[in-house]
Parts: sequence; C-alpha cells; structure tokens
Amino acid sequence: MMRIPLITFALWLTVSPLWAQSGFKPEIPKVWDDAALSDWATPIAGLNVRPKHISAKEYYSLPEDNLRTYPVYAPGHEPAGYWKMLHRVGPKLLIEPGKLKSQADWIEAGRRVFDEADFIHLRTYDPKYIREIRSPNQAPARVAPDGTMPGIRWVPTKRGVALTFLNCSFCHTQYREDGTRITGAPFRSIAPRPPETFLVWPIISRVMLDKGVLVGAPPFFMESQPIGTRLYQAYGVPWRDDETNERLKRLTQSEYEALDLAFRASGGIARWNGSLFYPAKIPDLIGVKDRKYFDATGTHQHRGIADLMRYAALISFADTTEFGPYKMIGGGTKRLKARMPDTTLYALALYIYSLQPPPNPNFNDQAEAGQKLFQREGCAKCHVPPLYTSNKLTLAEGFTRPKDLPASLDVLPFSVGTDPGLALKTRKGTGFYKVPSLKGVWYRGHYLHDGSVASLDEMFDPSRTKDDHLPGGWRPLGTNRRAIHGHEFGLDLTDDEREQLIAFLKTL
Repeated sequence: MMRIPLITFALWLTVSPLWAQSGFKPEIPKVWDDAALSDWATPIAGLNVRPKHISAKEYYSLPEDNLRTYPVYAPGHEPAGYWKMLHRVGPKLLIEPGKLKSQADWIEAGRRVFDEADFIHLRTYDPKYIREIRSPNQAPARVAPDGTMPGIRWVPTKRGVALTFLNCSFCHTQYREDGTRITGAPFRSIAPRPPETFLVWPIISRVMLDKGVLVGAPPFFMESQPIGTRLYQAYGVPWRDDETNERLKRLTQSEYEALDLAFRASGGIARWNGSLFYPAKIPDLIGVKDRKYFDATGTHQHRGIADLMRYAALISFADTTEFGPYKMIGGGTKRLKARMPDTTLYALALYIYSLQPPPNPNFNDQAEAGQKLFQREGCAKCHVPPLYTSNKLTLAEGFTRPKDLPASLDVLPFSVGTDPGLALKTRKGTGFYKVPSLKGVWYRGHYLHDGSVASLDEMFDPSRTKDDHLPGGWRPLGTNRRAIHGHEFGLDLTDDEREQLIAFLKTL
C-alpha cells in the first residue's frame, strides 16, 4: 500500500473542504482572442464589413488597471480621518482572485467591480475639482442616506488620490420612487434617478471637457481639438453622403450639450459610435445571460460569458473606431493605455449573469385575460415565452437582407416599421434591430429602441401615429409634436382589451 506523507495528508485535509464546499473551479476565458473576434461583430450597413478590432497582441500589451475606489462623502458627512486614510492607504486591488474560493466569492467580487470600478480615463488630480468636491460651500441639498455623493469616487494611485467617476453602476442602476434600488436596470426610466446624483454632473462635464472626452466616455482623449472635430470622430459616418456629417462639424459646445440633454431626458445616451440625432436607450442588464445579441441593433453576438467580457472591454478601453477603409480617429487623438485584467472582467460578467429582477407587484384580475389577448394577437410569435423574445433580428425599414449574410445571424424576413435612423445612419447601424425581451417592461419604461414612447399606455395609444402626437419620451431637439410610427400591433384593440393586455405585460 502506498504511504501518503503526513504533511501532504494534513494539507489535503485543510484544502479539500474548501473545494468540496464550493465545487467551483473558474475557467476564465481569454477576453481578446483573435479567432473569436473574427466573426463576433455584425457587418455594418452600407459597408457590409465588420468593424476592425485591435489585435490580441496589442490588447495584452496594455498595462492592467485593477484599482479599488472609495466613496466621496458630501461636505459635513466625511468621517474623521477619512481624507488622511485615503492618502495613507495607497493603491489597493479592486479584487484579489487568489482569495476567491467559491462561485459566491467570485460573484461578490463582480458586485464590487460593478459598484466601484471607474472610468480610468476620467480620473483627475486637478486640485480645483478636488477642492470643489470637498469644500464646505458645496453643501448639496440632499445626499445618499450614508452621506455619500453618488456617481463619483476617490481612487488612491501611485500619483496620489484622484477624483473619478463610476463606470457600470452609474448608468445601470435604477432607483424607484420608494427608494428601491434595481441593480442592472437602466437608471433613466419611469422613476428618475435621485436629484442628488445630478449635483455632480456639472463637474463630470467639465472634467470631460478638459480631457477632450465626450459624454458616453469613449476611451479616447481629444484635448485642444475643436468640438466639431471631436464630434465627427465620435459620430461621423463618412460612407454616408448626407448633411448629418457636416452638421456635426459645425456644432458648438452649447448645441452639443443641448442635444445630449434631450437624450438623457428620455433614457438614452449618445454613446461613442452612436449618434446625436438617432438615440439608443441604455439597456437593461437583468436577463442579459439569455440574450443572443448586444445593442439595440445587434452589433455583436452573445455566444457565452467570454463575449460579455469582451463587450465590456470593447466599450471601456479597446475600441478602434475603424470600419473598412475608414479610420475615424485623428492624429491628435490619444487612446487610453490601460485595461482591466481578464479575471476582473470574468467576475463582473458572473455578477451580471446573476442579476435578478425585483419582486413584481403587478398582478390583478385583468392579467389573465391579457395573456389570452397576447396569444390571440400573435405577440408570442416574436416575443416567445418564457424569455418573451425570439432572440432574432428584424430588418430595419428600407434595408434589404444581404445575400452573403453570416450564417450565425438569425434574421426575421420583415420589418416592424420603427425609425430606421439608428440601424442605417450610424456606425452602430447593422440594418437590423433585435427583438427585445418583454420581461421587465414594468420597471424599465421608455419603449422602442429610441425611447420615444414613455409608457405602455402610450405604446398602445392609436393617436401616437398621428402628426399632432406629443411624445412622452425622446423627441428631436426643437420638435414638440410628431408621429411615432412602427410596431403598431395592438393599436386596433378596444379600450378594455388594451387595459387587459397592458395588465399582462406588467406581470412579466
């Protein structure tokens, strides 16, 4: 019989219960993999080529950044000695993978990434901003219950303590009117984000202006460049010969801010590669594990957790902004030279996969009748239970399906007639819109891909297709009344039937 050394046996007794308890051995995929990237993105409408990605070699040459951040307390609420502690503690790791022993540990680490990770390229050491945040004269009218100022953080680095701004949680956390927090939900929805959050927005805007970073926080610095030059790099579509490109180049700072404000008022954001004229909503991350595509236009496939990791990397620090022969970045623009470790992105993705909707209070006697109407009207053909989506793409109005469409894309052969601007006139334009899931419509608010419709009542109001309709959601700057066309299923229902259908949808 083979004898096991006593010290080895003792070590086994110490370690094995941990693995037995967790049963979890993380298999962390390589985020930036050239083979996986080659057929990941959907070809761009008008070019029929996929966006270019940086190589895996270039990606992994970027230095890792995995720093812990700390709350910013409102003046008068900062604990004694807190500011000195931040300077004394020095840079610390946001997560420490070697200490994570179970799946629960990894998910909790992902929660920290979601709640604390910052926009690396928006860190500022400028003393005027730090003094402004800590000044007793700042004294915001309202603060979070724990005395902190939402949206901003301190980050100790080798250079000192920087003021910084949250990445994931800033856009993907919703607060209900009763104070309930819904993690993963878009924050601009039926209930607005608490007013105290926006007290820091002027500072965020000024830091972005100083660094030449646009709203949406793209991973590029465009200091000292005219605003029109910055905007064209962010949103220009040179393969389309239309007035929009020239209009971007002529915009002033105040005109840009007004356009962005119109987006933010209706649940959207002018993200890099998107548009100032054709909005897209901030997506709901709850249930993303079961979605086949990212973005309203299905810009990238979701084939597994590695794709969620690389999508987070792409929008935060790895975009190239190159489309076929078109390179949108000018010579004076600098790329962010940092990235999150693969382990950090893995923990974040695990946490996002774990997100669950809040308890649903919307059950009444009409919901059962509404479910029957849902089936009778054919809604389930596209919004297939139990996910309430077919996970397919639909054609944007005016787009013809290419003959050489990649086999991995599952496209329905029709359009629902919604505004095709985002899908055809932007760098996120694929010619398609994905069929959204109806799960969670009761807490999300702002419907259709552009957030034009503010409520389910408006969605099923026949008058929304008339030119004198007053949209409850997004409307082009300078426009008051206009028709909202598209997805006109259910508009011919009776008043009672509409109430029943809406009652059912609110239960999803």
